[in-house]
Amino acid sequence: MYANLNAGAIGVRADLPQTIEYARRNGFGGIDFSIVEAAGLAKAHSVGYVKELFERAQVRPGSFGFPVEFRKDEAAWREGLAALPDQAKLAAALGCSRTATWLLPGSDERDFLENFRFHVARLGPAAQILADHGIRLGLEFIGPKTLRTRFKHRFIYTLEGMLALGAAMNTGNVGLLLDIWHLYTSYGSNDQVRELRNEDVVVVHINDAPAGVPVDEQLDQVRALPGETGVLDLAGFLQALQAIGYDGPVTAEPFSQRVREMAPDAAVQATAAAVDQVWQEAGLGALGKRAA
Repeated sequence: MYANLNAGAIGVRADLPQTIEYARRNGFGGIDFSIVEAAGLAKAHSVGYVKELFERAQVRPGSFGFPVEFRKDEAAWREGLAALPDQAKLAAALGCSRTATWLLPGSDERDFLENFRFHVARLGPAAQILADHGIRLGLEFIGPKTLRTRFKHRFIYTLEGMLALGAAMNTGNVGLLLDIWHLYTSYGSNDQVRELRNEDVVVVHINDAPAGVPVDEQLDQVRALPGETGVLDLAGFLQALQAIGYDGPVTAEPFSQRVREMAPDAAVQATAAAVDQVWQEAGLGALGKRAA
């Protein structure tokens, strides 16, 4: 596994070349990126040009944002689905085999069974297109009670539930976007992570939780840099991932106002330092630039 940079998650606005350069300068092994932006660069220059941006910096295309709008009306979903084959082909050409998205833990319109069927119907065809190009899809469960209780009907908010949804798509390439924050707020554990297989985990997010706040009162987008508060057992989490042979990107997603208010260079540097610290506390050495 390797440390991966998502510039937007720390409040840094940067295009693809800038993000790659931030990652190169700060020891990140990969980045998250927009496949739509990459397609625009490939059209303006070439696929080789985009590929060279990564290769010259020795930075991987860690994962791309899932581009299909499946939550809204059918027309928007079908439009995204129609564009996906070319996007998946480009991602594969760039050497990127991972994409991920999140699912709300409830609905005001659909009960649990209806919502389960809805997501299988909407995400299954996209997952098959991705599978045809050797790309895996990670689904993120959202844990906080403060969010899931807002909905009339509850939906999946646990690790086991999201694995079951992925399996129901029957495409063989759907796994987890595993965020330690959501594992914590859903009362999951690192022992559960140790029971997974590498192929179950597509993308990983790390962060920390505000101190002094009960689990059921944690707010979804109020977090901290990895290791900042010590509430979450990040060392144990990373060790569990190492134990199952996880070989993908590990991305800091702190949703920290303090970090957002930093200058871009400072925000990336602070994030790199935080990831480096928890990496070393887990006994994984310095900041992970190569897969372990």
